[in-house]
Amino acid sequence: MKKKIVKRRKLKVFSLLIIILILIVISFGIYFFISTPIKNIIIKNTTYLNDDYILNTAGVINYPEFYTLRTSLVEKKLESSTYIKNAEVKRKFYNTLVIDITENRPLYINNSDNYIVFENKSKIASSECLDLFRIPRLMNYVPDDKYEMFIKGMSIIKQDILGKISDIEYVPNDYDKDRFLLYMDDGNMVYLTLTKFERINYYNDVLAQLENHKGILYFDSGNHFEIKE
Repeated sequence: MKKKIVKRRKLKVFSLLIIILILIVISFGIYFFISTPIKNIIIKNTTYLNDDYILNTAGVINYPEFYTLRTSLVEKKLESSTYIKNAEVKRKFYNTLVIDITENRPLYINNSDNYIVFENKSKIASSECLDLFRIPRLMNYVPDDKYEMFIKGMSIIKQDILGKISDIEYVPNDYDKDRFLLYMDDGNMVYLTLTKFERINYYNDVLAQLENHKGILYFDSGNHFEIKE
């Protein structure tokens, strides 16, 4: 009986080396692609928070790897800050990271406990605050039934106007239980009522007509000015 002869194919060493080389090149390309760092970071819609604060809070100050970065984790880090209400982080073309911020504005310092109050009513001790903004000091107690409207009124004051207010007092009288007195940095005083807080946003326009006189603006009832000097 004849033995069956099995023919073995010779291993094509050169072809194998080519395949290995191609796999190495592909692996290196994938690694290079994945490990490419962030090239550019765009921060949008910030008013008082500076870029360094955003980058440090987000954990991207050192421009980490672009494709391995978890945008949801970055958003979570940003939203853990009292100063940020919402954060949306997206990847864009050519390794660009876009960070869209909705700030939680600080409105005033409560003189009774020395805490800063934000527009969402959260608080932090003034000793822990960022030195990035100017806000007024609330000098006395605001009743609970007025507090919600007070926060709402303060939140609609423009940032540049808010920075010109030094102190605020709750000063109700027999005719208006919603009355407040604002002391301005320039020496003027402004009366407001809770339903008319938006009028303070026109302060610069009114100021231009006062010809450097100092006095009291009555925005609570009408729009007249009482000259003191």
